[in-house]
Amino acid sequence: MSEFTHLNTQGNAKMVDVSEKNITKRTAIAHSSIQVNATIYNQIINNTAKKGNVLNTAQIAGIMAAKNTSNIIPMCHPLPLTGIDIQFEWTEEKEQFILHISSTVSTTGQTGVEMEALTAASATALTIYDMCKAVDKGMVIGETYLIQKTGGKSDFQRN
Repeated sequence: MSEFTHLNTQGNAKMVDVSEKNITKRTAIAHSSIQVNATIYNQIINNTAKKGNVLNTAQIAGIMAAKNTSNIIPMCHPLPLTGIDIQFEWTEEKEQFILHISSTVSTTGQTGVEMEALTAASATALTIYDMCKAVDKGMVIGETYLIQKTGGKSDFQRN
């Protein structure tokens, strides 16, 4: 009845069966960002935020989010992840500071880890917001997107 991969013949949601797919090494890299003011920037880089080490806590949150993606995204398969890395880079733009978040997630399996990488980047940004919102609720979480995907039938690279 349906050409959609996540719908059964009755038109209801289903999780795709990946058992026939080849087991390959799969990696995905995602990006997100958060724009903060100078006060928050200084608290983060000097580790003086009242809630503690912001970047360390955000990294842990991102790792936990990647590991739990299938619990919050309905059609994601639970995956045995083999690696999760979250890195940060600051840029300054018009007296605002932008923290760029890069999450890299890997597995050896039958389906990709794009959603895990995107979830990790998103949760990392959200955690930074949560830890700094008492100082300024005007922080802006930026675009979140896939940078790269390798493994499986096709690779992807954002230009």
